[in-house]
Amino acid sequence: MANAAAIHILVKTEKQAFELKEKLAKGADFAQLARKFSICPSKKKGGDLGEFRRGQMVKAFDDVVFKKELLTVHGPIKTKFGYHLIKTLYRN
Repeated sequence: MANAAAIHILVKTEKQAFELKEKLAKGADFAQLARKFSICPSKKKGGDLGEFRRGQMVKAFDDVVFKKELLTVHGPIKTKFGYHLIKTLYRN
């Protein structure tokens, strides 16, 4: 079973997700932005979701984590929770 670790920022609007992605592109700290803006409980850990298995997250999230480039901020990805910016740290 494949495992991965990722950090993310979850916000309510696509507009806000794009604004945060722009800040990240300009060198802003992912963990600081997560703590300040994310609406997910993981914000306390700078957006760190820890390690999880394929299938534990909603499909749109899984597709990014298990298929897209590592260490790159992907998104906004829309799920029933809102809009995510996702950065996969590793997978095996």
